[in-house]
Amino acid sequence: MHRLILLLRFSRPLNILFAALTYLLGAGIARYLGISQNLAVFWLGLGGILLAQFSMSLLAEALRPVEQPSEDNQNRPERVALRKSALMMSLGALGVAAVIAILLGQEGISPAIMLFLGLSLLIVLTYAVPPLRLVDAGFGEFSLAVHIAVVAPALGFIIQQGSYHRIIAIVSFPLALLALAYFLVLNFPTFAIDEKYDRPTLLRSIGWERAVPLHHGLVLGAYVLLGSALLIGLAWELIWPAFLSLPFALLQIFWLRNISKGAKPIWNLLTVNALAVFGLTVYLLTFAFWLR
Repeated sequence: MHRLILLLRFSRPLNILFAALTYLLGAGIARYLGISQNLAVFWLGLGGILLAQFSMSLLAEALRPVEQPSEDNQNRPERVALRKSALMMSLGALGVAAVIAILLGQEGISPAIMLFLGLSLLIVLTYAVPPLRLVDAGFGEFSLAVHIAVVAPALGFIIQQGSYHRIIAIVSFPLALLALAYFLVLNFPTFAIDEKYDRPTLLRSIGWERAVPLHHGLVLGAYVLLGSALLIGLAWELIWPAFLSLPFALLQIFWLRNISKGAKPIWNLLTVNALAVFGLTVYLLTFAFWLR
């Protein structure tokens, strides 16, 4: 039972939820543009992206060096058994995702769909599998941000349309910045234990001195990009809901700035706030496109 709970935790349910939301955002953009919805294709695509996200997290855990414990007081036999279970589950998820890709092929796959399906698989493999294994190079957060905020909404759209559209880029690039800021914030509370077990993270790779201004730039840059969408013709009614999360974003910058200057951190609040900034922005944009 304990192993099952650990495997569930290692699958990163929140990341799976975020991938579902961004996929729905892509489908909502297709609906906004008047593209007819194929429900069978919609559900197949959703299942595929969620399985890819699930396997991405578990595969990274399965191929983690054995000398790195997943939690304190975990002996070597427990680590080996846990990694074997994670490997079987991740490979099973990838196998089902491959079946889904075959089923989609029977519906007819455009070059754009093939491109993003291939990109999804490439990100999963380079994130978790040696020799690249970006999660061990301190850049796994970039892969997660791109997979959730760029690939998932693109698939949600092109699986209905068959081709890419500039609105996807306009919306997904700011979300990618917010996603990266969110994953960077997650590194701060675990910094000490990551140092103890020599776990590579983006924060450890670039250091606190660079991480804090990088975080601020990512967050502010995301809202600047969203605002600039108005200059290239996107309706205000579609964009303004995303700015409802701006107060939380400014609060996040304020808290992290104070922490970097020596203030006592309240990590739980900072983490929940970072989750709200990204999650709420995605949800509000998705809601706006589905209502229009």
